[in-house]
Amino acid sequence: MRPPTPEKRVRAEQRKIVAERANDCCEYCLSQSAFATESFSVEHIIPRVPGGQTELRNLALACQGCNGHKHARIRGYDPVIKKEVPLYHSRTQEWHEHFRWNNDFTLIIGLTPTGRVTLETLKLNRQGLINLRQVLYATGKHPPFLT
Repeated sequence: MRPPTPEKRVRAEQRKIVAERANDCCEYCLSQSAFATESFSVEHIIPRVPGGQTELRNLALACQGCNGHKHARIRGYDPVIKKEVPLYHSRTQEWHEHFRWNNDFTLIIGLTPTGRVTLETLKLNRQGLINLRQVLYATGKHPPFLT
């Protein structure tokens, strides 16, 4: 008898739990799905290819921009400490420990090697995001207040 094969697809109930857990915000750039032009994806934080599983502890809600830039990456080079470090992992790390907003909440600033590498790899300050953040901030809808 063959062992059960791991699930490859994210089930609907997993998708719902991940979106609710993230307050319908991208877990990297904190964009709100309500104001996105494209649907958000449930992505594997550790990709399936090197062994990541389709389990809630390895799934994150991501906007298309962050998901596309991250692709299968799990590490990046931080030029400040001159070392390769892991990207931000939203299940095992806290966003505010690795990132903060600038004073007008339009730019994300990386505070740690992981924060800096994730910021650059996923391009968390893409011009379109900055523009959207400015408009949403002016209307009182940014930054999202996550619990």
